Amino acid sequence: MSRLNLDDFSDLIERPDGGVRRDAEARRERQSVPPGALGRLDELGEWLAAAQGAVPVRPVERPRVVLFAGDHGIAELGVSARPAGSAAELVRAVLQGASPVAVLARRHEVPVRVVDLALDCDPGDLPEEVGRHRVRRGSGRIDVEDALTLDEAEAAVRAGAAIADEEADSGTDLVVLGDLSVGGTTAAAVLIAALCGTDASVVTGRGGLAIDDLAWMRKCAAIRDALRRARPVLGDQLELLATVGGADLAAMTGFLLQCAVRKLPVLLDGVVAAACALVAQRVAFRAPDWWLAAHDSGEPGQAKALDRMALEPLLIQGVTLGEGVGALLALPLVQAAAALAAELPERVDTEPVPAEPMPE
Repeated sequence: MSRLNLDDFSDLIERPDGGVRRDAEARRERQSVPPGALGRLDELGEWLAAAQGAVPVRPVERPRVVLFAGDHGIAELGVSARPAGSAAELVRAVLQGASPVAVLARRHEVPVRVVDLALDCDPGDLPEEVGRHRVRRGSGRIDVEDALTLDEAEAAVRAGAAIADEEADSGTDLVVLGDLSVGGTTAAAVLIAALCGTDASVVTGRGGLAIDDLAWMRKCAAIRDALRRARPVLGDQLELLATVGGADLAAMTGFLLQCAVRKLPVLLDGVVAAACALVAQRVAFRAPDWWLAAHDSGEPGQAKALDRMALEPLLIQGVTLGEGVGALLALPLVQAAAALAAELPERVDTEPVPAEPMPE
């Protein structure tokens, strides 16, 4: 197998159709509700039209939640409120319909796909469909060792790209992207700090279950130590993912890049998705035009990454859980924008009736 060259993605990714977007804007100006009266819904409808290459915009009828799962060795340091190696429990809760994202997905009738890239459990413990893209069991402790080998990082990126192709080929028209990980926010913060040139304290958040002050200090120290290992490899994004990422984060990066290649729009969830998007932006600067930031999770690293990509969150609900929950909450907003853009009638402009001449 030839070595993966991430720079190839930059040549393959085009921006959404600017001409179609201008047509969508012109159509919006002709509709019965004045432009601007619907706020960001106007912008969303026009963005979606450009992504689809269609005016009027088509309804979002086949969305799908895709969750990348993995355990991170850095969790052994007590940087997460969940025990190290317990991400498989999160996966089981989703598969059993007992997690928040599963409840919301049922309500919105959206299928959920879970992909195991690096869970720290026996592959036989989960359905074969979940584990068929697994790269390894767990990831290395990034403060003292690489998360992956370079070959494993390449395999994970390729797996993510293959999953994007599977979704595009199956007719998925919008992806709700999230993660199921333990220690993933720590790895994400390292990637963001490295790519934005900031210190550990600027990007260290409390995670999905709000760790206490002592755990936050441990997390900050772990990010600081991992940053020292990340900075020398900033020029090579594949090596960066191998050094301080993880198989789930590398796969999510490949997934985002290939979604942009396939012109498949993506709703980004929390800080992990934002970190992978930031790596993907470094690979292909046009790629973020295919993504929407679904919500503000309150994680400082997410805010830093979204600002760097000029992506503004659609919602601010204080959802810190991860697992795609915040992104799924934003899905109806995107669907509403599509419906309004497509179904609002255009104004009927009538000629003024000439006045009757005054009698002499």
